[in-house]
Amino acid sequence: MSATESALAGLPMERDAGPFAPPRAISRMREARPVSPLRFPDGHEGWLVTGHEEARQLLADNRFSSRQDLGVLHVPYETPGMPVPTEPSPQVPGLFIAMDPPDHTRLRRKLTGAFTVRRMKSLEAHIAAVVERQLDALAQLAPPVDLVREFALPVPSLVICELLGVPYEDRDTFQANSARFMLKEVTLEEKMAAYGALTTYLAELVTRKRAEPGDDLLSDLARHDDLTVEELTGVAFLLLLAGHETTANMLGLGAFALLENPGQLAALRADPELLPGAVEELLRYLSVADIFYRYATEDIELGGVTVPAGSTVVVSLLAANRDPRRFAEPDALDLHRNARGHLSFGHGVHQCLGQQLARIEMRAGFDGLLRRFPDLALAVPADEVPLRTDMNIYGVHALPVTWTRTAR
Repeated sequence: MSATESALAGLPMERDAGPFAPPRAISRMREARPVSPLRFPDGHEGWLVTGHEEARQLLADNRFSSRQDLGVLHVPYETPGMPVPTEPSPQVPGLFIAMDPPDHTRLRRKLTGAFTVRRMKSLEAHIAAVVERQLDALAQLAPPVDLVREFALPVPSLVICELLGVPYEDRDTFQANSARFMLKEVTLEEKMAAYGALTTYLAELVTRKRAEPGDDLLSDLARHDDLTVEELTGVAFLLLLAGHETTANMLGLGAFALLENPGQLAALRADPELLPGAVEELLRYLSVADIFYRYATEDIELGGVTVPAGSTVVVSLLAANRDPRRFAEPDALDLHRNARGHLSFGHGVHQCLGQQLARIEMRAGFDGLLRRFPDLALAVPADEVPLRTDMNIYGVHALPVTWTRTAR
């Protein structure tokens, strides 16, 4: 093999070109070969997909399986943070993100009615009210304050708790366990303890809802007699984790990105009509959920190469979203860009179920934040903002901000 064809040893994960940029090594691999050989630390060989068209093709092809029980993957579960042993792992009931059709279809179909565009749009006014209440509380604090703790995390947590029927007063427990579960560098025992605590809590919750259903999504699911408590627990785990982790990190990291791009921020303040497109561009630019895994069930042609059956295939959504073949000047944040077609919500049958909810929360969150705090600014130098490089979903651990005036 030539230098550009040799297998990349290990998966470079660090965003070493700045807080918003892809790893340099992954960018180089995309430029040289959008479907590249990859050697895992244990010597296991697989493939890394970094091109936009190649990633889109892979995610739409069910021959690239999401199941974790088909072979030795040697990588984390697609469910962020979930470890895989060095032998096939049985499927976890309810975790449909790690399933293929028809099992995936059976479970996801029970949720599609709850996440239709029409139903999500009906929640817009309520979500806007949640945002305004949180901004009212934020405005009462003396700056500097941590925008993550006081705004970016509470807003999606409140929304998903209300939607699912999870008591918001339990947030400290589930947030602490989900954060522990998302850490990269912890022992298997610590990670599984956090997972066990979350699922024990959720199993008790869905059991109560099956006995005494309320007006919420988990109660609606609990009414399905063909779903076991274990399946209900797995579905609840996915929805709760994804429902607050990803949006919270988009709000926090997105605010950081806007403050670090004052020209773009000024353009958005001057023209609020840019907001829907700005949310799409921030999703593309930040790609907080980056690395996903698939398993080739047969020999498959992808990007001009044959991926052999049995191969572990890693896809970088961040690299795909920065592919210059798809987006001009992709490393620039451009709120006037038409970023539709980004892969931040995935593609194919596993495309994010809650993407419309996330968009509504981000539109309401950024609109309210910029309107209420006209001179919002970082309270620390940018290089002192603590990044979530230790987590499986990227973002900021904290975002200290300040302001001198507020508006309605």
